[in-house]
Amino acid sequence: MFTSLAGRSVIVTGGSRGIGKGIARVFADAGASVLIVGRDLGVAQAAADEIGASAVAADISTVDGCRAVAEAAVERHGGIDVLCANAGIFPDRKLADLTEADVDEVFGTNVKGTIFAVQACTAALAASGHGRVILTSSITGPITGYPGWSHYGASKAAQLGFLRTAALELAPAKITVNAVLPGNVLTEGLNVLGEDYQRVMEASIPLRRLGTVEEIGNTCLFLATDEAAFITGQTIVVDGGQTLPETLEAIATA
Repeated sequence: MFTSLAGRSVIVTGGSRGIGKGIARVFADAGASVLIVGRDLGVAQAAADEIGASAVAADISTVDGCRAVAEAAVERHGGIDVLCANAGIFPDRKLADLTEADVDEVFGTNVKGTIFAVQACTAALAASGHGRVILTSSITGPITGYPGWSHYGASKAAQLGFLRTAALELAPAKITVNAVLPGNVLTEGLNVLGEDYQRVMEASIPLRRLGTVEEIGNTCLFLATDEAAFITGQTIVVDGGQTLPETLEAIATA
């Protein structure tokens, strides 16, 4: 039986929808005091009301936005025990069409948003005595590629470069830094692409189904427990085996 996380203060950036909302729900169901962070306060508050959390609007691509989030968590919940740096954007753009603005936008949220969120929360995480930082990276970039997502993949790989040094620097303060790398997960965004797309994606996964946002959340929950205190600087792939086969034939003949 894992140590209860009831009453612990948890921040989930990008928690208004998708994987972030799933992470927030899992922590809220475990009794944690969850702060959902989103750009649109109305959307973030609706998600918070649904799962029993609180919400704040902030642009986490900026230092000031991240500091405001950390201050809100300390003010509302008395500190910060867990930071789930989940916020990420993935606009589709082929390499030939990429502009400087496209790259800046993706790196602003996905990389700067991660770095500055961790920086802003470090003092409170250290004060908790069991601080946890959990990044939402992706299999895309660190392990695989996908046409149209070269800038996204680069940003997700960059998160892991940051993770390893951050884990070293924050270890003396008893703060662990780890990442989850989701594969294809069923979210609102995927629903929009239709059933045919979903069937094709399911066929590429050995377990023959897409992941759920709660399954990503449960992995994050484990990394936040006292029992995971000796795990830092690590990545956990949560993809139903998607990155295992060399070809689709390998799945068909299994």
